[in-house]
Amino acid sequence: MTRFRSLPLAVALACAGTAAHADDLMQVYQEARVSDPTLAGAEATKLATDENVDQARSQLLPQIGVDLTFTRSRGGENGILQIPNPANPGDPGDLVTVDGISQTSYTRSTSASLRQSILDISKWTALKASRYGAEAGAATYDAAQQQLLINVARAYFNVLSAIDTLKFSDANEKALARQLEQAQQRFEVGLAAITDVNDAKAQHDQAVASVIANQNAVDTARESVRQLTNKEPGDFKRLREDLPLDHPTPDDPAAWVDVALKNNPSLKSSALQVDAANANINSARAGHLPTITGSLSYGRAPTWSDSHYGGLGGDHAFAGDPRWGSTIQLQLSVPIFSGGYTQSRVRQAIHNRDYSEDQHEFTRRQVEAATRNDYRSVIAGASEVEATKAAVVSAQSSVEATQAGYEVGTRTIVDVLISQQTLLQAQSAYSTARHNFVVNGLLLKQAAGVIEVKDLEAINALLE
Repeated sequence: MTRFRSLPLAVALACAGTAAHADDLMQVYQEARVSDPTLAGAEATKLATDENVDQARSQLLPQIGVDLTFTRSRGGENGILQIPNPANPGDPGDLVTVDGISQTSYTRSTSASLRQSILDISKWTALKASRYGAEAGAATYDAAQQQLLINVARAYFNVLSAIDTLKFSDANEKALARQLEQAQQRFEVGLAAITDVNDAKAQHDQAVASVIANQNAVDTARESVRQLTNKEPGDFKRLREDLPLDHPTPDDPAAWVDVALKNNPSLKSSALQVDAANANINSARAGHLPTITGSLSYGRAPTWSDSHYGGLGGDHAFAGDPRWGSTIQLQLSVPIFSGGYTQSRVRQAIHNRDYSEDQHEFTRRQVEAATRNDYRSVIAGASEVEATKAAVVSAQSSVEATQAGYEVGTRTIVDVLISQQTLLQAQSAYSTARHNFVVNGLLLKQAAGVIEVKDLEAINALLE
């Protein structure tokens, strides 16, 4: 007699988990919070955006610099020349004939300068735009933090759903193996036809394939957790059976939409980007306005030279005053025409503002739709959990009744196989509905922009 057994070790390990340690939802979140590259990238982007404020502010503060310049210039004249005798410079009538003159001059200037923008509207509006941009970056980072909460919850409960599906499919395969064995026994004693054996074997073979596929689904789901935490996960704590099916508070979708419009960080970010775009328009328009700049410089520039006279040698002399000097300057610049550059910048800034407004409207509609959909999903999910739980009870009773009928000859093997398959589907649907209900509650809070770590902690308390 053939004994049909289920897949052994792999299924047992997947359903029981490793004995090394058990992971709960908060442990996975803390590990993901430290190692998730997406969140780390969002934080780096926020910090980089913050630097734009300091850079814009720096243009309004004094600019101090020190310059040191050394200049060497060489010149002269070729041919036979008559020049005053270098040896007797006091007598202009004492002339000598030389074969050309060459002279090298040197200048070494040292100065310190201070420049201060007194009136430049474009720099003030640029600072305003950078502040809006920094606030938008902070809101985007908040959205990334909230998204991590959702990613962790989804990955965690996907693992639980996959493990449950594997457990149910393994139980189904074992039950079908018993049905196949029973059908073969009945065939051998002449109580059943060979078609019953063939039907049972076909269903059992399909169940074996389903177990293999579900085992792979468990591995894939666990890999998603490992991708978040950068470590191999252990066993996963399960959601307890007495799951509270509370409705959202407030129990009104319009109220949730109002909260979302005020608190959703992605919506805040897009609104701030519109403000920044408007400030950039003012910066571009300021290109038509005059600017006033003040400066103070203090320095010295000694000059000396070396002269060479053909046939007479040369001399060395200082030609400049080495004393220190200071300069105070107030500069008014009035732009008149720049080839249409300023007008083009204004038009470009307006187009960018229009794009930001369109993106903000798109995000607003997305947030509203997501909030309403997630609210309905939570309400429907509570009913779905109750309905699928009742379906499991009914399917289990159906399996028992059909099996009893088959044993006394009032039901066929096909009826038994169908009832067993219905039980498997009901069990999987119940498990998925429970996990989706929990995740949908978090999605509603994320859409409203009010999801926090304590929400994950509350769900973690439901694990065992």
